[in-house]
Amino acid sequence: MKKLTKEDINQEVFDLYDDYAHNKIDRRQFVEKLSLYAVGSITVGSLLSFITPNYVDTLLVQPDDPNLDSNYITYSSPKGGGTIKGLLSKPKDSTNKLPGIIVVHENRGLNPYIEDVGRRAALEGFISLAPDALSPLGGYPGNDDEGRALQRQRDRNEMLEDFIAAYNYLSYHKNCNGKIGVVGFCFGGWIANMMAVKLPTLKAAVPFYGGQPSAEDAAKIKAPLLLQYAGLDTRVNAGWTDYETVLKENNIEHTAYFYPEVNHGFHNNTTPRYDDKAATLAWDRTVAFFKEKLK
Repeated sequence: MKKLTKEDINQEVFDLYDDYAHNKIDRRQFVEKLSLYAVGSITVGSLLSFITPNYVDTLLVQPDDPNLDSNYITYSSPKGGGTIKGLLSKPKDSTNKLPGIIVVHENRGLNPYIEDVGRRAALEGFISLAPDALSPLGGYPGNDDEGRALQRQRDRNEMLEDFIAAYNYLSYHKNCNGKIGVVGFCFGGWIANMMAVKLPTLKAAVPFYGGQPSAEDAAKIKAPLLLQYAGLDTRVNAGWTDYETVLKENNIEHTAYFYPEVNHGFHNNTTPRYDDKAATLAWDRTVAFFKEKLK
Protein backbone atom coordinates (compact mmCIF):
# COMPACT_ATOMS: atom_id res chain seq x y z
CA MET A 1 0.00 0.00 0.00
CA LYS A 2 1.27 3.48 -0.89
CA LYS A 3 2.46 5.45 2.11
CA LEU A 4 0.27 8.47 2.80
CA THR A 5 1.69 11.97 2.52
CA LYS A 6 0.26 15.37 3.45
CA GLU A 7 -0.56 15.92 -0.20
CA ASP A 8 -2.89 12.89 -0.15
CA ILE A 9 -5.00 14.36 2.66
CA ASN A 10 -7.82 16.87 2.30
CA GLN A 11 -7.33 20.03 4.36
CA GLU A 12 -10.67 19.28 6.01
CA VAL A 13 -9.05 16.25 7.67
CA PHE A 14 -6.53 18.53 9.36
CA ASP A 15 -9.35 20.85 10.43
CA LEU A 16 -11.23 17.86 11.78
CA TYR A 17 -8.19 16.74 13.75
CA ASP A 18 -7.87 20.26 15.16
CA ASP A 19 -11.46 20.05 16.42
CA TYR A 20 -10.72 16.67 17.99
CA ALA A 21 -7.40 17.76 19.53
CA HIS A 22 -9.12 20.78 21.10
CA ASN A 23 -12.04 18.83 22.53
CA LYS A 24 -14.71 20.18 20.19
CA ILE A 25 -15.68 16.63 19.19
CA ASP A 26 -15.10 13.31 20.93
CA ARG A 27 -13.25 10.32 19.48
CA ARG A 28 -16.41 8.61 18.24
CA GLN A 29 -17.45 11.72 16.32
CA PHE A 30 -13.91 12.15 15.03
CA VAL A 31 -13.76 8.62 13.63
CA GLU A 32 -17.25 8.89 12.16
CA LYS A 33 -16.43 12.13 10.35
CA LEU A 34 -13.02 10.82 9.33
CA SER A 35 -14.72 7.95 7.50
CA LEU A 36 -16.08 10.46 4.98
CA TYR A 37 -12.52 10.93 3.72
CA ALA A 38 -11.69 7.22 3.48
CA VAL A 39 -11.76 6.79 -0.27
CA GLY A 40 -10.28 4.00 -2.38
CA SER A 41 -7.07 2.71 -0.80
CA ILE A 42 -7.23 5.33 1.96
CA THR A 43 -8.91 3.64 4.92
CA VAL A 44 -10.03 5.06 8.25
CA GLY A 45 -7.28 3.05 9.87
CA SER A 46 -4.62 4.47 7.60
CA LEU A 47 -5.90 8.01 8.20
CA LEU A 48 -5.85 7.50 11.96
CA SER A 49 -2.36 6.04 11.84
CA PHE A 50 -1.12 8.89 9.66
CA ILE A 51 -2.48 11.71 11.77
CA THR A 52 -1.63 10.23 15.19
CA PRO A 53 1.57 11.61 16.78
CA ASN A 54 4.70 9.54 16.22
CA TYR A 55 6.96 9.97 19.21
CA VAL A 56 9.25 7.06 18.40
CA ASP A 57 11.02 8.30 15.28
CA THR A 58 10.88 12.08 15.67
CA LEU A 59 13.14 13.04 18.58
CA LEU A 60 15.74 15.58 17.51
CA VAL A 61 17.67 15.41 20.79
CA GLN A 62 17.92 12.10 22.59
CA PRO A 63 17.20 12.01 26.34
CA ASP A 64 20.76 10.80 26.99
CA ASP A 65 22.45 13.35 24.73
CA PRO A 66 26.05 13.54 26.00
CA ASN A 67 26.09 17.31 25.58
CA LEU A 68 23.33 17.82 28.14
CA ASP A 69 22.46 17.38 31.77
CA SER A 70 18.74 16.63 31.58
CA ASN A 71 16.81 15.31 34.56
CA TYR A 72 13.35 15.37 36.11
CA ILE A 73 12.91 17.59 39.14
CA THR A 74 9.97 18.63 41.31
CA TYR A 75 9.09 22.07 42.60
CA SER A 76 6.38 23.60 44.75
CA SER A 77 3.32 25.33 43.27
CA PRO A 78 1.29 26.38 46.32
CA LYS A 79 -1.27 28.38 44.31
CA GLY A 80 -1.57 25.68 41.68
CA GLY A 81 -1.26 21.91 41.79
CA GLY A 82 1.02 21.54 44.79
CA THR A 83 4.04 19.53 43.68
CA ILE A 84 4.90 19.73 39.99
CA LYS A 85 7.29 17.56 38.02
CA GLY A 86 9.36 19.04 35.22
CA LEU A 87 12.28 18.26 32.93
CA LEU A 88 15.26 20.48 33.72
CA SER A 89 17.93 20.62 31.01
CA LYS A 90 21.17 22.54 30.58
CA PRO A 91 24.39 22.26 28.60
CA LYS A 92 26.71 19.75 30.20
CA ASP A 93 29.66 21.12 32.14
CA SER A 94 28.53 24.74 31.75
CA THR A 95 30.27 26.89 34.34
CA ASN A 96 28.54 30.23 33.81
CA LYS A 97 25.06 31.05 34.99
CA LEU A 98 22.66 30.71 32.08
CA PRO A 99 19.51 32.51 30.94
CA GLY A 100 16.40 30.43 31.50
CA ILE A 101 13.49 29.30 29.36
CA ILE A 102 10.18 27.85 30.56
CA VAL A 103 8.81 25.45 27.93
CA VAL A 104 5.03 25.05 28.11
CA HIS A 105 3.21 22.03 26.73
CA GLU A 106 0.00 21.78 24.72
CA ASN A 107 -3.33 20.60 26.15
CA ARG A 108 -2.13 17.06 26.88
CA GLY A 109 0.71 17.25 29.38
CA LEU A 110 4.45 16.88 29.12
CA ASN A 111 4.72 14.51 26.16
CA PRO A 112 7.96 13.46 24.40
CA TYR A 113 7.73 16.30 21.85
CA ILE A 114 7.72 19.02 24.53
CA GLU A 115 10.52 17.30 26.43
CA ASP A 116 12.45 17.30 23.16
CA VAL A 117 11.84 21.05 22.75
CA GLY A 118 13.21 21.57 26.26
CA ARG A 119 16.39 19.73 25.33
CA ARG A 120 16.65 21.67 22.05
CA ALA A 121 16.52 24.91 24.03
CA ALA A 122 19.27 23.70 26.36
CA LEU A 123 21.55 22.86 23.45
CA GLU A 124 21.23 26.50 22.39
CA GLY A 125 22.87 27.61 25.63
CA PHE A 126 19.94 28.01 28.01
CA ILE A 127 18.77 26.27 31.14
CA SER A 128 15.25 25.10 30.37
CA LEU A 129 12.42 23.82 32.50
CA ALA A 130 9.50 21.97 30.91
CA PRO A 131 6.84 21.40 33.59
CA ASP A 132 4.03 18.86 33.51
CA ALA A 133 0.73 20.42 34.57
CA LEU A 134 -0.70 16.90 34.83
CA SER A 135 1.57 16.19 37.82
CA PRO A 136 -1.29 16.44 40.39
CA LEU A 137 -3.14 13.76 38.40
CA GLY A 138 -0.20 11.40 38.05
CA GLY A 139 1.57 13.09 35.15
CA TYR A 140 1.46 12.61 31.39
CA PRO A 141 -0.14 9.16 30.99
CA GLY A 142 1.80 8.01 27.95
CA ASN A 143 -0.64 8.93 25.21
CA ASP A 144 -2.24 12.18 24.11
CA ASP A 145 -5.88 11.06 24.22
CA GLU A 146 -5.67 10.27 27.92
CA GLY A 147 -3.50 13.34 28.44
CA ARG A 148 -6.20 15.61 27.00
CA ALA A 149 -8.82 13.94 29.18
CA LEU A 150 -6.71 14.49 32.28
CA GLN A 151 -5.93 18.10 31.46
CA ARG A 152 -9.64 18.86 31.13
CA GLN A 153 -9.93 17.95 34.81
CA ARG A 154 -7.71 20.85 35.83
CA ASP A 155 -8.55 24.54 36.01
CA ARG A 156 -6.46 26.45 33.48
CA ASN A 157 -5.83 29.34 35.85
CA GLU A 158 -4.45 26.94 38.44
CA MET A 159 -2.22 25.49 35.72
CA LEU A 160 -1.07 29.02 34.94
CA GLU A 161 0.04 29.25 38.56
CA ASP A 162 2.09 26.06 38.05
CA PHE A 163 4.06 27.72 35.26
CA ILE A 164 4.46 30.94 37.21
CA ALA A 165 5.86 28.77 40.02
CA ALA A 166 8.25 27.23 37.47
CA TYR A 167 9.46 30.73 36.65
CA ASN A 168 10.06 31.38 40.35
CA TYR A 169 11.88 28.06 40.78
CA LEU A 170 14.16 28.73 37.82
CA SER A 171 14.85 32.33 38.83
CA TYR A 172 16.49 31.09 42.05
CA HIS A 173 18.27 28.10 40.52
CA LYS A 174 22.02 28.13 41.07
CA ASN A 175 22.68 27.69 37.33
CA CYS A 176 20.31 30.45 36.18
CA ASN A 177 21.22 34.12 35.85
CA GLY A 178 17.65 35.20 36.63
CA LYS A 179 16.84 36.35 33.09
CA ILE A 180 13.97 34.14 31.98
CA GLY A 181 11.71 33.81 28.97
CA VAL A 182 8.86 31.48 28.10
CA VAL A 183 7.89 29.60 24.95
CA GLY A 184 4.60 27.75 24.71
CA PHE A 185 2.58 25.86 22.14
CA CYS A 186 -1.22 25.91 21.70
CA PHE A 187 -2.49 25.85 25.32
CA GLY A 188 1.11 26.67 26.16
CA GLY A 189 0.88 29.67 23.85
CA TRP A 190 -1.98 31.00 25.97
CA ILE A 191 0.11 30.35 29.07
CA ALA A 192 3.04 32.25 27.53
CA ASN A 193 0.77 35.21 26.82
CA MET A 194 -0.64 35.10 30.34
CA MET A 195 2.77 34.79 31.98
CA ALA A 196 3.65 38.02 30.18
CA VAL A 197 0.52 39.53 31.74
CA LYS A 198 1.21 38.26 35.25
CA LEU A 199 4.99 38.60 35.50
CA PRO A 200 6.35 42.14 35.01
CA THR A 201 9.91 40.79 35.37
CA LEU A 202 9.56 38.22 32.57
CA LYS A 203 12.16 39.10 29.93
CA ALA A 204 10.57 37.58 26.81
CA ALA A 205 7.59 35.53 25.69
CA VAL A 206 7.12 33.44 22.54
CA PRO A 207 3.57 32.10 22.13
CA PHE A 208 3.15 29.62 19.27
CA TYR A 209 -0.47 29.76 18.01
CA GLY A 210 -1.67 30.69 21.47
CA GLY A 211 -4.98 32.16 22.56
CA GLN A 212 -4.84 35.86 23.34
CA PRO A 213 -5.51 37.54 26.70
CA SER A 214 -8.34 39.98 27.22
CA ALA A 215 -7.76 43.61 26.29
CA GLU A 216 -7.59 44.54 29.98
CA ASP A 217 -4.95 41.90 30.64
CA ALA A 218 -2.97 42.56 27.48
CA ALA A 219 -2.47 46.19 28.47
CA LYS A 220 -0.46 45.01 31.51
CA ILE A 221 2.26 43.25 29.50
CA LYS A 222 5.82 44.46 29.98
CA ALA A 223 7.80 41.67 28.29
CA PRO A 224 8.74 41.80 24.60
CA LEU A 225 6.65 39.37 22.57
CA LEU A 226 7.48 37.24 19.56
CA LEU A 227 4.18 35.81 18.33
CA GLN A 228 4.13 32.83 15.96
CA TYR A 229 0.91 32.05 14.06
CA ALA A 230 -0.12 29.45 11.49
CA GLY A 231 -1.66 30.91 8.36
CA LEU A 232 -4.46 28.33 8.17
CA ASP A 233 -5.33 28.56 11.88
CA THR A 234 -8.50 30.63 11.61
CA ARG A 235 -9.61 29.62 15.12
CA VAL A 236 -6.67 31.22 16.94
CA ASN A 237 -5.95 33.93 14.39
CA ALA A 238 -9.43 35.39 14.88
CA GLY A 239 -8.23 36.99 18.11
CA TRP A 240 -5.14 38.64 16.67
CA THR A 241 -6.57 41.94 15.42
CA ASP A 242 -7.93 42.96 18.83
CA TYR A 243 -4.73 41.81 20.54
CA GLU A 244 -2.56 43.75 18.12
CA THR A 245 -4.61 46.89 18.71
CA VAL A 246 -3.99 46.76 22.47
CA LEU A 247 -0.29 46.04 22.02
CA LYS A 248 0.10 49.05 19.72
CA GLU A 249 -2.01 51.36 21.90
CA ASN A 250 0.18 50.54 24.91
CA ASN A 251 3.51 50.62 23.07
CA ILE A 252 4.23 47.00 23.99
CA GLU A 253 7.19 45.61 22.07
CA HIS A 254 6.03 42.84 19.78
CA THR A 255 6.69 41.13 16.48
CA ALA A 256 4.17 38.76 14.93
CA TYR A 257 4.82 36.26 12.16
CA PHE A 258 2.16 34.46 10.17
CA TYR A 259 3.45 31.41 8.32
CA PRO A 260 1.38 30.97 5.17
CA GLU A 261 -0.33 27.71 4.23
CA VAL A 262 0.55 25.87 7.44
CA ASN A 263 -1.71 24.41 10.09
CA HIS A 264 -2.02 24.97 13.82
CA GLY A 265 0.67 22.80 15.37
CA PHE A 266 3.11 23.28 12.50
CA HIS A 267 6.08 23.22 14.89
CA ASN A 268 5.19 19.80 16.28
CA ASN A 269 7.27 17.39 14.22
CA THR A 270 5.43 14.31 15.49
CA THR A 271 2.28 14.85 13.40
CA PRO A 272 1.61 15.52 9.68
CA ARG A 273 0.62 19.09 10.53
CA TYR A 274 4.35 19.69 10.87
CA ASP A 275 5.91 21.96 8.28
CA ASP A 276 9.69 21.70 8.24
CA LYS A 277 10.41 25.03 6.57
CA ALA A 278 8.08 27.06 8.79
CA ALA A 279 9.05 25.19 11.96
CA THR A 280 12.76 25.67 11.35
CA LEU A 281 12.36 29.37 10.61
CA ALA A 282 10.08 29.90 13.62
CA TRP A 283 12.50 28.10 15.94
CA ASP A 284 15.51 29.99 14.59
CA ARG A 285 13.64 33.23 15.22
CA THR A 286 12.73 32.04 18.72
CA VAL A 287 16.31 31.22 19.65
CA ALA A 288 17.62 34.51 18.24
CA PHE A 289 14.92 36.42 20.14
CA PHE A 290 15.82 34.76 23.43
CA LYS A 291 19.54 35.31 22.88
CA GLU A 292 18.84 39.00 22.33
CA LYS A 293 16.38 39.55 25.18
CA LEU A 294 17.95 37.32 27.86
CA LYS A 295 21.56 38.41 27.49
